[in-house]
Amino acid sequence: MVAQSGKDLLIKVDMTGGGLFETLAGLRATRISFNAESVDVTTLESQGGWRELLGGAGVKSAAISGSGVFRDAGTDERARQLFFDGETPDFQVIIPGFGIVQGPFQVTAIEYAGTHDGEATYELSLASAGALTFTAV
Repeated sequence: MVAQSGKDLLIKVDMTGGGLFETLAGLRATRISFNAESVDVTTLESQGGWRELLGGAGVKSAAISGSGVFRDAGTDERARQLFFDGETPDFQVIIPGFGIVQGPFQVTAIEYAGTHDGEATYELSLASAGALTFTAV
């Protein structure tokens, strides 16, 4: 994969529950991370005392975070309402030159900030809430 522009890493939310995805507006920084918990099956008989892991076991998860400025009332309102309602709609993460990750996420945190001489900003955290799919580009 060749170098890509960071502004092309997009987080989109399903606005209606019917597959109408819109980019969360105003994000300046975005991040997605994947995790697969391991299941340790090491015993006294493990060769040389090395740890052994059970393949295919454990819990897979993904986390999305972003920060930015207010730009669009529609997506700002949707993210806020998702937090208060505890819903888990589909989100898409567009990873430039790599693909699209899609699936249900829950908004786990929204932080708002601002200074008297600057813009109002927000930070958003999401946690995967089901199976995710990956589509290569």
